[in-house]
Amino acid sequence: MSAVRIAVTGASGFCGGYVARAAAARGAEVLCVGRRPGPVGRHLPWDASRSAPDLGAADLVVHCAAAVGDHPPGSPAEAEQYAVNVDGTARLLAAAAGRPVVWVSSASVYDPRTGGSPIREDWPTSAGHLNGYGRSKALGERLALAAGAVVLRPRAVYGLGDPHLVPRLLTRVRAAGLLPLPGSDVTLSLTAVENLADACLAAPGWPPGAYNITDDRPYRRDEVLRRVLRAYGVRARIVHVPLPLARLARSAELTPYALDQLARGVVLDTAKAREQGWMPGHGLDGLLTAPGARTP
Repeated sequence: MSAVRIAVTGASGFCGGYVARAAAARGAEVLCVGRRPGPVGRHLPWDASRSAPDLGAADLVVHCAAAVGDHPPGSPAEAEQYAVNVDGTARLLAAAAGRPVVWVSSASVYDPRTGGSPIREDWPTSAGHLNGYGRSKALGERLALAAGAVVLRPRAVYGLGDPHLVPRLLTRVRAAGLLPLPGSDVTLSLTAVENLADACLAAPGWPPGAYNITDDRPYRRDEVLRRVLRAYGVRARIVHVPLPLARLARSAELTPYALDQLARGVVLDTAKAREQGWMPGHGLDGLLTAPGARTP
């Protein structure tokens, strides 16, 4: 990527920061587009909910900016989510003016009511979403696909510096001394943030369309959580409870959406991305053995 000018939106966030650093390490000139500066490169201020970004200096765009959260339907927070994830996407695509765009989506766009696994990219995405985040991401990526972008669909992105998944899990377990999990053990796909960053930087050369991005293999939920707890030196007992009871007993750390993600076994098929030469080179072992992994 030497001498390429790459605009990374949301570079001050978890995923965008990894993409920005990876691009800089490969010789690209990085433009960090968003409300706050990113970890490297030059900052281009942009409020995705209100304005169009200045992308005139960029050769290509990786759009990581998104409004996340499990907000009540009809709430101001959900309206802001749509303003960023849908309207912000429209403004970004117009500003890109034909430049290659890689749009980071989510497996949350898939309709959870359809059965079967593994899930390929042609799985329905038009209905059944569990919250406003899934609905807004599905609408946003529809715009991106119509504009000829490459859309990446990771699931449950994790890694060093993760501000949500592991910290919330540890907060809940340390407070209660046990970890109630909804339903029986399931198999699910996870995505190391390094795998997502690698895909973001490879994807500008791929044919337009949607691509699932996950680790090399799926994981058993209970074993993953036991290993994470051990790595952080936390002792806790895992117990299985029916999903309706887990919803009643949930804490602020685990939203209804997060509980559902833990309760459903979801495995994504990544053959389409692999056909483009992408291979996931990172996984849970790398996270748990990395220096600084036990900091939350």
